[in-house]
Amino acid sequence: MDSVEAAKATSRAINELGGAFMTAGSTFARGGELGFGGLDFYVLGRGGVLGDTTAEVVTSAFIVWNPEAIATQWESGRAVMSPAEAANEWAAVCASFGEANLPDFEGYARLNELMAAVVVGASPACAALFAGWRTLPTPGADAPKALAQHLLNSLRELRGGLHGGALLANGLTPLEAVAFSSPYMAGIFGWDAETLPDGAAFKERWKAAEAATNVAMGVPLSVLNETELAEFVELTTALHAAVQAAKEA
Repeated sequence: MDSVEAAKATSRAINELGGAFMTAGSTFARGGELGFGGLDFYVLGRGGVLGDTTAEVVTSAFIVWNPEAIATQWESGRAVMSPAEAANEWAAVCASFGEANLPDFEGYARLNELMAAVVVGASPACAALFAGWRTLPTPGADAPKALAQHLLNSLRELRGGLHGGALLANGLTPLEAVAFSSPYMAGIFGWDAETLPDGAAFKERWKAAEAATNVAMGVPLSVLNETELAEFVELTTALHAAVQAAKEA
């Protein structure tokens, strides 16, 4: 197995596992405790790794969001706390979610070791949120579930940034990408779901962008040798399956 094949094989698991905490009820409950109203915690917490910046800069990193929605939520969040404080709270929620929700799994130590190698060695080019997240404190090895959740989000932010570049390179606007890949999220991203274009028209360009994302994600994964790549795929896939089984139990 090569690194591009590994990127393709783990794309769903990284996306779903890494981002699970972002939309969890417990995350927004914590946001409410801190004084946030809802999505402003998501936007300021996730985007806070970019520093004390403008909504336009945050929009550039969130890629598929409506700029007007980002501007509203960013300013609302900044009325509660600073971006840096929110980023630390977001990281704490990520770790807490992992501890509370990831299942028992014998492979955490090795999976965390492999993920950390990729995260440390990756270039931050085209992945600003990944670059910022990588500067935050990381849970220790004595909290393997929290560490796994933190590293999974690192890889998700890395892949997400690379995917954004691939979407644009294949001629897709943010709205067109949402219309095909996640129309059910249009309202969350600040778009009018009732006026979305027909997503089917963008299928081939989106598929090309996804293939290009796998190629791009293969670069940071190439720090792992062939044996390690196989381990990474096996362990990531097994953890994803364990999470799905726990949900269905």
